[in-house]
Order: sequence, then structure tokens, then C-alpha cells
Amino acid sequence: MSAARKDRWLVGLDIDGTILHEDGTLTATTENEIARVAGLGHEVMLATGRSASTTLPVVDRLGITPRFLVCANGAVVLGRDPAAATGYRRVRVETFDPRAVLETVRGHLAGASYAVEDEEGVFSFTGSFPEGALSASRQRVEFDELLGMRATRVVVLSPDHATEDFLSVVDRMGLHQVTYNVGWTAWLDIAPEGIDKGTGMEYVREELEVPRDRVLVAGDGRNDIQMFEWAAAGGGVAVAMGQAPPEVVAVATERTGTDLADGLAAALARHFQDQG
Repeated sequence: MSAARKDRWLVGLDIDGTILHEDGTLTATTENEIARVAGLGHEVMLATGRSASTTLPVVDRLGITPRFLVCANGAVVLGRDPAAATGYRRVRVETFDPRAVLETVRGHLAGASYAVEDEEGVFSFTGSFPEGALSASRQRVEFDELLGMRATRVVVLSPDHATEDFLSVVDRMGLHQVTYNVGWTAWLDIAPEGIDKGTGMEYVREELEVPRDRVLVAGDGRNDIQMFEWAAAGGGVAVAMGQAPPEVVAVATERTGTDLADGLAAALARHFQDQG
């Protein structure tokens, strides 16, 4: 039986390293537990750094139909719309002028690759990105062409740097008027100032009128830090995956097992065990 509206929780889940393994596999245990919680009437949605085009296939794979999806680390929020070709449309899009950031980063990271995602989800890039790392909608351009675009985010890839070295370089850049996160590898995501997964989730929470203390989020990366802080500040639950780095664990309210050990499924079962 579905949970009564007054008892509904908002559950925001990171994708890579939380729902999916690094190689893109999804275990039956995790899939079934997500479906079970959604079936109880809770709003189970995705909050990811992925673009919309690479998020929607995961929604289909899970077989869930959330009202909203937070993509591009909060810069894009999709709302369900049966009339749209994909079943979702953009209901909130934040953009910024990437010129100053691109020029600053280029001055510190020689040989890096750069990509700008526009408000329609198209990536324009220079350099080299792994196949599937951006989205199906991508076009190669010269660096100077990136400077005149409006961006929902900028992606910088610098594989010649070890992660710790990359973190040190990023720290020295003194980036201002943007929000940035460093991934597991030498991957830098830059969003409009003050925009992150937490701001995207707050937009959704307000739209759904879910109380702040009935929020559960789960993730494993540095781009989940602001979302964790947002959830914890409202009395909600922030679940760090077992493989999350120390700075992510530090702002979580609890820690679960790794993705390889179905840590997400365990956390969901623990919090919603009395409802089905």
C-alpha cells in the first residue's frame, strides 16, 4: 500500500557510484529496493552531475517515474511531461558566462580538455573526452568558440594530473562567481554561482511541499557535499556510500556500504523497513 501523502519522503539519489557501479552495471538488489521504496508512494528521484540526455536512460532502466530530476549538478531540473518526446521537459535552467572561468583554468592547466554544456544539453568541446563521458549531443569546436556561449556548466578534464595534484591546482586558481566540484579523477565540474545539487533538490522539495525533515539523499562524490549539507541542515538524512572520500563522509549524517556491496539498497531498506 502506498504511503499516505503526509508521510511521503523525498529521496534524491546520485547515479554513478551510488545506483550504478563504475562500469555502469546495476544490481537486482539495488534496482528492486529503489522500486520498492517508490512503490510505497515516496518520491524517489535522481540528483546527478550527468546531463539530461544521459540521466533519462537511467530513469527508464529503473522503471520509476519521478515528478522531477536534478541534472548537471543542479543547473538543470527536469519536470515530468507526458506530452514531451522524452517524457520530461526543462522546468528550471541556470546559466552563466563561462569566459572568465575558462580563461582562468586554461592559464593553470596546460593541455586540459574543455567542454561547455548549453541550456539545451548540447556539449561543445575542445580536446579529448572519453566516448559517452558528455552526452550524445556534442560538437567539437575551437577553444575561443567556447568563450561566447551561455553555459549550464563547464567541464574540464586533465588526465595528466593525479587527483590530489589536481585538487591543489584547483585550490590555487581562486575561482570566483561559480560553484565547482572535483570528481574522482582529474575532472572539474563548474556550475553557475550558488547552484549545486542542493539548490536543485530544494526547488523540488518546495514544488512537492515535502517537509525538510523528510528528505533522504545518497551519494559518493564531492559534488554531493552541498546536497548533503542541505539535507542535514533541515533535519533530513544524508547517506555517504562506503567508498566516498573523507570530505564527503564528514558532512553526511550516516555511512553505508560501498556500491559494490549494494550499500544504497541497505540504506533504503534500513530507513523504510517498517513500511512494506
